[in-house]
Amino acid sequence: MRLVVFDMDGTLIDTHELITEHMSGTFTTLGLAPPTAAASRSVIGLSLPLAIGRLAGDANAGLVDELVATYRSLYKASLAVSSDREPLYPGALAALDRLKAETGTVLGIATGKGLSGVNRILTQHGLTGHFATLQTPDHNPSKPHPGMLLRAMAETGADAGDTVMIGDTVFDIELARAARTKSIGVTWGYHDPQDLIAAGATAIIESYEDLDAALARVLE
Repeated sequence: MRLVVFDMDGTLIDTHELITEHMSGTFTTLGLAPPTAAASRSVIGLSLPLAIGRLAGDANAGLVDELVATYRSLYKASLAVSSDREPLYPGALAALDRLKAETGTVLGIATGKGLSGVNRILTQHGLTGHFATLQTPDHNPSKPHPGMLLRAMAETGADAGDTVMIGDTVFDIELARAARTKSIGVTWGYHDPQDLIAAGATAIIESYEDLDAALARVLE
């Protein structure tokens, strides 16, 4: 049995514009200089408190908590207006359908998103039955701590040698290394592919059409 674990933002769904917009709005609302789009992109994949804490620099814990609450409020309000700003990347649905149909392949999620957001997105895209394990900061430390993958393996009975993490950020690759699993970096997300290679990605792919062959290589 092989366990294939996907990141969400920047890997399965394209939320860069939405996240950077709300990061900017969050800081502006509280009278702070907004982070650049590049700075916001650099922390996507971390849990929200950790991501905002990095962007806020030397801000105290109380201010970080206020920024987190403001961000969540803005994000929720925007989704009430439009629910189509978290699209799947091209080829993602077909790839997930193929893998789900394979005997001996189990799918999982490991993401910096909260569990409620994960469930909402999976429902929106008709993916609620695809994943056997959902790992989020609700019940794990933030990436790159290995907890998400360790828990996913424990829940599914997978061995580290038969597990691969698929993601677009250095945090995903470092998570996989810490858990002693394989990793596949994707080039369409939010961190530079060269940084993924430097972090130790087992393989790099440029589209979902390349995923099946990459999985066969890294888990052979």
